[in-house]
Amino acid sequence: MSQNNQTYPFPLLPLPYARDALSPNISEYTLYFHHEKHLKTYVDNLNKALKNYPEFQAWNLEELIVHNNLLPSEIQTPVKHNAGGVYNHNLYFYSMKTPSKTSIMPVQNTNQVNTPGNDFLNLINRSFGNFIEFKTKLKEAALQVFGSGYAWLVSNSRGELSIVTTANQDTPLTLGLIPLLPIDVWEHAYYLDYQNRRNDYIDKWFDLINWDFVYYLYNRQFQLYTK
Repeated sequence: MSQNNQTYPFPLLPLPYARDALSPNISEYTLYFHHEKHLKTYVDNLNKALKNYPEFQAWNLEELIVHNNLLPSEIQTPVKHNAGGVYNHNLYFYSMKTPSKTSIMPVQNTNQVNTPGNDFLNLINRSFGNFIEFKTKLKEAALQVFGSGYAWLVSNSRGELSIVTTANQDTPLTLGLIPLLPIDVWEHAYYLDYQNRRNDYIDKWFDLINWDFVYYLYNRQFQLYTK
């Protein structure tokens, strides 16, 4: 999944798994509304904002987000919100997998149900001390997001990992960072299943992370990806 290939009219990308594939961690009902209602609204509104501006219809999502200030003032805000919404949601959905799927990469014994392969696990260990500490810090960040937003695992241009948060549909792209893994903590991502228990949703989300995809995103930037 490359969002750099997408331009106007932006599509509603299909889910990379069956709608019930994340159950019981995320229910089919939640996934339906999140993908086919919330994300579709962002897609439709982004296309609507760009409809009468053919000179910007060749821009991909990242260009619309990073160079938003170059757009006509009357569409800067709707494009910012909706391009961010499409970008963030696509990455969120594609960075998850069914919890029963095993990684194609070798995994060290970390006493965790769902861990990265050894190469990316070593990167995490260097950045955060160990995998458990990484999970603790990412969970803390996700819990501290006030209102709606995301917590992210990101990389800088030197390949160094860190955790950041963004509000609403802002993205780490505007901070000069490479988004690798988002957890969506808007209430629509979990409220039907967990009500106000964001803590429980985060714990279950960790079991869904598609670490192969995260590692692919990392190495796509630095040409290190090997299987």
